[in-house]
Order: sequence, then structure tokens, then C-alpha cells
Amino acid sequence: MVEILEPSRQLAPQDVERELQALAERYRRAGRSGVKVANLLGAQAENLLDRLPGPVRDGLGRATEQGLTLAVEAAGHSRRAVPDQPVWVNTAMSSVMGAAGGFSGLPGTLVELPMTITLLMRAVQGVAVQHGFDPTADSVKFDCVRVFSSGGPLSHDDADDLAFIAIRVSLGGAAMQKMIATIAPRLAAVLGQKLAAQSIPVLGAVTGAAVNYVYTDYYQQLADVHFGLRRLAIDADRTHEELVEGLRLYLQA
Repeated sequence: MVEILEPSRQLAPQDVERELQALAERYRRAGRSGVKVANLLGAQAENLLDRLPGPVRDGLGRATEQGLTLAVEAAGHSRRAVPDQPVWVNTAMSSVMGAAGGFSGLPGTLVELPMTITLLMRAVQGVAVQHGFDPTADSVKFDCVRVFSSGGPLSHDDADDLAFIAIRVSLGGAAMQKMIATIAPRLAAVLGQKLAAQSIPVLGAVTGAAVNYVYTDYYQQLADVHFGLRRLAIDADRTHEELVEGLRLYLQA
């Protein structure tokens, strides 16, 4: 299946460096989302997962894996009926969903969780299209899922977050499910923080809206970096690994 919807551009070396600098700044902006969440939650940002009931914590990984599996197809099918939306629309919709879930406490948040995963996946697919990739191509679906292997907004491990950009796994019959199974535990920890934050009685719906807004913004920005590098490798006729290393240098500057 064709991966790219648009012809490649011819970029001069200085253009490549300029785009790498822009991608580095987007990556930094995504990282600053963690500060927003931490400021929102204050001292409660520590040990959020411990606030969840034991059965919820135990089933979170399985629920996240199932949610990711369904989101890949559900997000793809929704494209036939609903066009891609601007970034601000995705974040606004996510905020409304978070508020609705938070208003109902933990039970409502658990119902909202799979819908949020699907919305996030659809938003990531939309970013892929902006960079000229075909979201129906297996390799692009695979890359959309891999965006979620990065750390969440409360993560401060830049090296770990960047690792998802550099990995390239060969596609096979069971590759997608293997990738989802690998990513699910980490994403479950991220979403577990969200669940716990929204279940805090004093904060409720306001926290749900704010946390969903930041999380959606975070993953859309990471998708922008991810697919921006993929597209730049094609346009500049340079290896993906070489560009990732260039990005690291700009981030260290």
C-alpha cells in the first residue's frame, strides 16, 4: 500500500537544518506539557497511581491494550464520516470528554477512557496526513501507535522519550499487536495518572478537562515530531537515524 500521498520535495542542506531546528522546538514544547500538568495537580502529582483502587490498577494495562487495538480501527473508520479536525478542535473535544468523565468521578472516567484513546489516535492520524502520509497504510498505522510509546506529560526522561523516534521495527503479520502489547503498560501508567487526577473529588470535571487538553496537545506535538522526521528523511534523502542524531544535537544545544 502507498505510504505517501504527496510527492517528495527537493531540500537544500540549509533547509534540512532549519526544519530540524523547528522539530527540536516542537519537541521542547511537548516536554513543557509536563510542567503544565504538574502545576495543575500541585503536590497531588506525586504517587497518583496509588490513589486508584487495586482492581482498577490491576486491570489498567489490559484495558489500555484493548483500547489501543480498537482505537486503531475505530479511528480509521471514523475518517470516512468525519474529516480531520484542526489541532484546537481535537484538544477542545478532548477537554469536553475529560470534563464529562471527571464530573462523574472514577466510574465516569473509566467509561470515558476508551473514547479518549480513540480521539488521541484519530488526532495522531490527522498529524500523519498533514505530513503527507496515508493513514490507511499499514506502516503509517504502525507509526501512529508508536507515538504512544513515548513518555507521558509527567515524564522527564528526554532520552527515553526520544527513543520512540529512533526505533524502526520490521512489519510482519503480528507486528502491530506485538507493538501494542509492548506500548500498553507504559501508556497505562500515563492514563492511570489521568484517571487518578480526575477522581480527586475537589477537582473533578475541571481537572478532567485540563488534563485531557494537555495530554491531547502533548501527543499531537510528539506526532508532529515523529512524522516530521519521517517526511524529512524522504524529502532530504537522508537516513532516519542520521536525522534523529541531528535532532539530539539541537536539543542539547
